[in-house]
Amino acid sequence: GVPSGLAQVLSFPPVTLWLRAWARRIMGEVSEHHPSVLRNRGPIRDQLLTMLPSTPFQALEVASGSAGQLEVFAESFPHGTWQPSEYIPPQAKEGPGADLQTHVMTESYGSDALQRIDRLGGSQKFTNVLPAIALDASLPFEQWPVADKEGGYDLVYASNVFHISEWAVGQGLLLGAARCLKPGGLFVTYGAFKVGGDFGTQSNADFDANLKQRNPTWGVRDVDSLKEVAAPAGLELVDRREMPSNNFLLQFVKKA
Repeated sequence: GVPSGLAQVLSFPPVTLWLRAWARRIMGEVSEHHPSVLRNRGPIRDQLLTMLPSTPFQALEVASGSAGQLEVFAESFPHGTWQPSEYIPPQAKEGPGADLQTHVMTESYGSDALQRIDRLGGSQKFTNVLPAIALDASLPFEQWPVADKEGGYDLVYASNVFHISEWAVGQGLLLGAARCLKPGGLFVTYGAFKVGGDFGTQSNADFDANLKQRNPTWGVRDVDSLKEVAAPAGLELVDRREMPSNNFLLQFVKKA
């Protein structure tokens, strides 16, 4: 068998991710983006084309990951100025050995995550993308790095955040988005959601159980739960679009 020390090293998340990326390259899959990102970014972009203005706009992306979606958005919306961001665990800033599974699931670790965003789909590739910033959505908006731009964004976008993070992150994201947006601005989020307590498919119910097994604070959220937080903050759910792989794209509007 594999020696226990080596098994520990191989199971450490950054090492695991590196091994997966290396295996994909060996197999000829050269993209550094997750396969699901490559599958879903086109359909999401197509929906955003029906939502976003043809005039210049300001957009904040929360939890940009590898910038796989941003890479397509920046090219498809050259008239938009995009601000990517990513959660950087405090322990990751301090070095290896951190417990990175307690707060939010991310494939990015440490300050190099921001450089990765810039390189793969951000400011090093597109002139309409700003350098990536560290953003912890669970913090009060006053502690967000874009707090000085309150009411200045036309779009806040987040993909696959609510189900793989603590509910405090989801709540903070909704409240922060409301503060970011100007009247009429959009908060758009993509991912797996329940509707009226219904998972919709057995696969989503199984997915929820798997998430809770990995971390009891994670799980597929109900759209109604988002609405309960969003409404008092001035965000109104105006559209729920069915997407591939049993996901939804939710569109909230900031009321005047």
